[in-house]
Amino acid sequence: MALTAAQRSKIRRLSQPRELSPDEEGGELNIIPFLDIIVNILIFVLATVAVTFTSSIETTPPASRSSGVRATGESEALNLTVIIVNDGFSLKAAGGNVAPGCQGVGPGLSIAKKDGQYDYVGLNACAEQLKSSNAKFAEERQFYVSANPGTEYQVIINVIDAMRQTKAGKPLFPDVNFKVSK
Repeated sequence: MALTAAQRSKIRRLSQPRELSPDEEGGELNIIPFLDIIVNILIFVLATVAVTFTSSIETTPPASRSSGVRATGESEALNLTVIIVNDGFSLKAAGGNVAPGCQGVGPGLSIAKKDGQYDYVGLNACAEQLKSSNAKFAEERQFYVSANPGTEYQVIINVIDAMRQTKAGKPLFPDVNFKVSK
């Protein structure tokens, strides 16, 4: 049976794809382009974020010392203070300033810089020598650190690390206190 011209025309017209208006689409949104953008932004943020690791140093806040009279038999403490200055380290102990080269008591810079760099090995050796100089100092665990205002943070951390233990791994001064110079 053959189709008439009108029937063929109607079939052709109905079989042609036609554009639907937004109202006829059923109200669905195409979110695929939006998700593509979000995924790209997320990957970019994750790739460029700076990961920082933090660590903490346990310290005790500076306390005022009483200037009262010592009881008889009370042990003398070393009270070691490391002062970081531009030219090196100045060390002070209960007996006074530590002389250059860590040789006794006297004025001057205890440990000078070597080749423009702070001498942490010399600081460690000097602290070990001072602690072993008297049996009363063997149990002392704390030292004080003070620095000039322009001192880099990494220098302070290196001083703390140098004072924590000897080269052999024995504890030296593991407890750190910060001091403010007057």
